[in-house]
Amino acid sequence: MTFTRRAAIALLTAAVVAATPLAAQTLDDIKAKGAITVGMLVDFPPFGIMNTDNQPDGYDADVAKLLAEDLGVDLTILPVTGPNRIPYLLSGQVDVLVASLGITPERAERVAFSDPYAGIAIAVYGDTGVDLSSPEKLSGHTIGVTRASTQDTAVTKVAPDDATIQRFDDDSSAVQALLSGQVEAIGVSNIISNQIEAMAPGRFEVKFDLSQQVQGIAVRPGSDALLAEINAFVEQAKADGKLNEIHEKWLGSPLPDFVAAAN
Repeated sequence: MTFTRRAAIALLTAAVVAATPLAAQTLDDIKAKGAITVGMLVDFPPFGIMNTDNQPDGYDADVAKLLAEDLGVDLTILPVTGPNRIPYLLSGQVDVLVASLGITPERAERVAFSDPYAGIAIAVYGDTGVDLSSPEKLSGHTIGVTRASTQDTAVTKVAPDDATIQRFDDDSSAVQALLSGQVEAIGVSNIISNQIEAMAPGRFEVKFDLSQQVQGIAVRPGSDALLAEINAFVEQAKADGKLNEIHEKWLGSPLPDFVAAAN
C-alpha cells in the first residue's frame, strides 16, 4: 500500500473517531442506542477494502452488516489498523472488532473471541501433473515462496534437504513463477490460490496444507451477553448459508471446512 493511501486511511480513521462517541459497553447498551460501532481493517483485501465510493467494503464489512441486521441496530464501521485494532476495542472506541483478527492464545488474554467466522489456510499449491501430495514428495522439486513470509517458514520446516526453495520478494513474483513454470509449486494462502484458479482454472491444485488460522469477532473481556449473542449469530449464519455466500462472493470458494466446523 502506498504512503498516500496509508495517509488517506489514517485521516479517515481520525475523522470518524472524532465524530464517534465512546462505544456501548454491553449488549443492552447497544440495543438501547440502536447502533453498533464495528472496527474493521480496510487495507487487507478481500477481507477489508475501501470501495470506489470510499466506503469500507469486503468480507468483514458484509459480516458486520449482517451482524447489525441480526441485532436490529444501525451500523457504523470504523477503519482501524493492525496495531491499533485491539487498543480501539479496549478503550471503547468500538463495540466489537470484525477485523480479520486471528484467534491466538496471546490475543485471547486481552480480548474475548467469538466462534470462528473466517480463516486463512496456508498450503503447497502446484501443477496438477506433479505428485507433491506430502512434504516427502517435495524431494528434488522446486517450490517458490515469498521471502520471510509465514509460508516461507512453513515450507522450510517440512521440505526435504534436496528440495529447492526459491524465494521471491512478494506474492506476485511467486505467482508469476508458478504460472510461467519457473517453479512447480508455491507455498501460498487460500486467498492467493483462489485468485490463481480464477486466472488459470484447472492447471493447479492444493497439494497439502501447511497451517490454518481461524479468525474471530472480538469483544471486550467480560462482555458475556454480547459474546453469546454474537456466537448465536455466527452459528446461524453458518447454518443458513449466509456466511458461505459472503465467502463465495469475496474469496470465490465455499467457507472452508476448518471454519464451518469450528465452534
